[in-house]
Amino acid sequence: MQEIWTVLGLALLPAVGNLAGGLIAEFTGTPKARLNKALHAASGIVLAVVSIEIMPGALSVLSGWAVGVAFGLGGIAYIVIEAAVDRVQQSQGQTSNASRGIWMIYIAVSIDLFSDGLLIGTGSAVALSMAVVLALGQVLADAPEGYATIANMKEKEVPRTQRMMLSALFFIPVLSAAIVAYYLLRNQSEALQMTGLVFAAGLLTVAAVEDMLNEAHETAGDTHGSIVAFIGGFVLFTFVSAGLGS
Repeated sequence: MQEIWTVLGLALLPAVGNLAGGLIAEFTGTPKARLNKALHAASGIVLAVVSIEIMPGALSVLSGWAVGVAFGLGGIAYIVIEAAVDRVQQSQGQTSNASRGIWMIYIAVSIDLFSDGLLIGTGSAVALSMAVVLALGQVLADAPEGYATIANMKEKEVPRTQRMMLSALFFIPVLSAAIVAYYLLRNQSEALQMTGLVFAAGLLTVAAVEDMLNEAHETAGDTHGSIVAFIGGFVLFTFVSAGLGS
């Protein structure tokens, strides 16, 4: 019983990093150029999570066919989520691109945090030390996403109370994923665990490429600084991962 509380404590760290980034955006200026760079950095981090943390381990356990199918199903799942959001907004008369952009960015970050929880929960099934490494690595990685999410909502004039409530709700996906992974995956085969991670990779990749970057381009025109931010996000997560021995 004590171990699950340790895992949940570790799973809170990515959400805390996300919240810290959001608070910076909440109480400082959020010019469009900075938001553009933050979204690029967050996208680079997400792609680093997929390529550095998930894929190498998956390919060492699963066949290329299995990886392709799991990744594809994850991408399709994101399309289903996107369609559901559009349907709900249409039923409520929220058909503007601004409204849709807010919620798809929020869902993208929620999916990333869910993946963080899955990584931590699954890592704890192998060794608690692995869960610690994954949790510490995600703290810095999620800060730009939190900043970008709150800055985006400020730019779209979402009320502060609603912004803070949504930011607080980011704790739900990471904790729920850690619980699911801990109880359902800890006694399963390594192949099944890796299949779940690759499925999450499909979700994350579509979120980063189709929604985070698209929102960045709509917020402000890209500059060389935007490219540097994207590269910097990828490199930052790679260095953090390598430095912590992930």
